[in-house]
Amino acid sequence: MTEASPATTKPPIPDRLAIDPRSPHHNAAVFEHEIGIRLNDKERFDVEEYCVSEGWVMVAAAKTRDRKGRPLMMKIKGKVEAFYR
Repeated sequence: MTEASPATTKPPIPDRLAIDPRSPHHNAAVFEHEIGIRLNDKERFDVEEYCVSEGWVMVAAAKTRDRKGRPLMMKIKGKVEAFYR
């Protein structure tokens, strides 16, 4: 049997993860592989941050921006599943 090389092993998916590098929940090592998010058994492609244990995802609220030019975020609650594609 062959052992998996370090390049092919994937880190465990964290319970909470954010895309924004300024967030304390950002983990660059996880983003080396493509991640998928399902909310209420439907795959979402616009998720900015998620928390599996609390059951919510954050998505941008249309084209609305805050004073600093960043998109306003909207929290959607439901059953959250994170997986590697």
